[in-house]
Amino acid sequence: MPYSLAAGLVVVVHLAFVIFVVAGGLLVLRWPRVAWIHLPAAVWGALIEFQGWICPLTPLEQRLWEQAGRQGYEGGFIDQYLVPALYPTGLTRGSQITLGLVVVAVNVAVYGIAWGRALHRARRGAGMP
Repeated sequence: MPYSLAAGLVVVVHLAFVIFVVAGGLLVLRWPRVAWIHLPAAVWGALIEFQGWICPLTPLEQRLWEQAGRQGYEGGFIDQYLVPALYPTGLTRGSQITLGLVVVAVNVAVYGIAWGRALHRARRGAGMP
């Protein structure tokens, strides 16, 4: 039971991390200092996709499931939990690159807005229009 609970907790943390990587830049619009945490997370998430790596949380989760008496799974977190919902036929290298590009595009757009807002505030503070 404790291993099942721990594995489930890792799944929740992993999913939260994936959501933070993709959409955490939106928090930067409200709290700019979140960028110090989000940028490294977004870079890591994009690198995992571009390089075809497996997140370290995936083997941890698999090991916990195995210790709980359940069989682990092949592939990574995205293959196991997100691909069935997004890509019923399976994750290809091309779709993995696309996911990485989506992470980059969303975050470039959000950080562009945040940067524009910061410049606007700085100009206003300096008495410039």
